[in-house]
Amino acid sequence: MNWDWDKLRDKQQQNERRSGGGGAGKPPQVDEMVDQLKNMKIPGNMWLIVLVAIAVLMGSTMFYTVGVSEVGVVQRFGKFVRISEPGLNFKLPLGIETSTKVKVRRVYKEEFGYRENMDARSRFAGSDMENAALMLTGDLNVALVPWIVQYQIRDPYNFLFKVQDPRQLLRDLSEASMRLVVGDRSISEVISAREEIAIVAHEILQRELDKAESGIHIVTIEMKRTNVPEPVQPSFNEVNRATQEREQMIYKAMEEYNRAVPSARGEAERVIREAQGYALNRVNRAEGDAARFNSIYAEYISAKDVTERRMYLEMMRELLPTLENKYIIDSDQGNVLPFLNLGKEFGVKQ
Repeated sequence: MNWDWDKLRDKQQQNERRSGGGGAGKPPQVDEMVDQLKNMKIPGNMWLIVLVAIAVLMGSTMFYTVGVSEVGVVQRFGKFVRISEPGLNFKLPLGIETSTKVKVRRVYKEEFGYRENMDARSRFAGSDMENAALMLTGDLNVALVPWIVQYQIRDPYNFLFKVQDPRQLLRDLSEASMRLVVGDRSISEVISAREEIAIVAHEILQRELDKAESGIHIVTIEMKRTNVPEPVQPSFNEVNRATQEREQMIYKAMEEYNRAVPSARGEAERVIREAQGYALNRVNRAEGDAARFNSIYAEYISAKDVTERRMYLEMMRELLPTLENKYIIDSDQGNVLPFLNLGKEFGVKQ
């Protein structure tokens, strides 16, 4: 069915007259607005202004600058397209492509149970900070373990799109890693071996972040001064003093041990060496005597009379100087009395 637009317009005008308003107070109709736009005359320089405004709008949405320490992650209708390097870059205008700048060379920092801009009395004031630093050690002691994690964004794509909240993920994994490391050590090791704990926690945290594809690289983990909660501080000090006294006594015992044992070992070594020297001397002398006897025996076999006489003379030469009174008896003399001065020996007058 075809509409008669002229009759419809006339009917509308009649209704307006009947109402007595004459169309006053009513918004202008669409046809009237179109007629007014057709009759409007735009100056020639206005088009130039419009064109310049459009060009500025296009240029501001097409070109962007990436800083030296940044990269730009470009998305087209929300989908990842590319990563732009530092400098002046181009993208499609009017929101077709958007760029998100990520600081990949900046070192970020997360603090756990510690804030550098707070004084020493209020560093553990907050309940969240204290809960993060409050840990149970391997020997069932409670310790306050503050630390700082420094990290960089290594993979901007994973950092923006793979994890919903990278910062919260980093905090949760860092706290879990530190509790795992502290839970395997005693309170003394937690207080004294902070560098070792930081190294182990760094390895565990980086491994878990890589599994989660977070795009975060851990630069370093800095352990701050470990302490115990204030309610148990006096008891802990008593335990430390007892531990120090025990170690002092152990050191004194070790000192005495190191002084006595080496001396005894040295004396034993000296006695062993003397015995070995004496044994070697006796063996050498015995071997020499045996060799001398063998040589004499060989000479004796070859010339018995001469050897016997020589041996007899040698023996007498050694023996006679040791005697006080010497009596020489002739083998042909049958009585020894004429040769003995018995009266002199027994005091008898002759």
